[in-house]
Amino acid sequence: KALNLSYFKEEDRSFVVARGMSIVFTIMLIAVLVVALVLPVFGQQIGTFAFSYLGLEAGFLKLFNSLRWIITPILIFVVFSLIYWLVPNIKIQFKSVFFGAAFSTIGWIITSVGFSYYVSSYGNYSSTYGSIGAIIVLMMWLYFSGIILMLGGQINAVMSERREAILEKNRSSAPD
Repeated sequence: KALNLSYFKEEDRSFVVARGMSIVFTIMLIAVLVVALVLPVFGQQIGTFAFSYLGLEAGFLKLFNSLRWIITPILIFVVFSLIYWLVPNIKIQFKSVFFGAAFSTIGWIITSVGFSYYVSSYGNYSSTYGSIGAIIVLMMWLYFSGIILMLGGQINAVMSERREAILEKNRSSAPD
């Protein structure tokens, strides 16, 4: 709904299509979050298991250990690009969503790392709120993630609107 509001469009797709897209992209975001949390922490163990099972050399394991830090941002960027391209009820060129997706990817990573540092260093939620402190921290992180995701969509919408205004200006000033 927020992405449609960014483009000033009403939802005219059927309920089933709109909810189906919501469910698919929610599952994709959950998968990205799981991969984003699992690869940095357990990536070496996963690589060791996979490469020993497949019988590959140690050089592949070194390459995988280097690439596992790059796979997560690329995966996040791809999912954000798909969200910004397919979710709004408007035809958008795929290349026009890259800036917002890049902003959201970088912003989400920086916000997550910064929030993690804050919670581990300064935020003492468990002593203040008890066992529900972890849920409060999770809800705050999800809120920040949602803001970053919507900001990227808004950036794409503003850039699209400006592109259309420039095209319209060029059309009106061109001789017939």
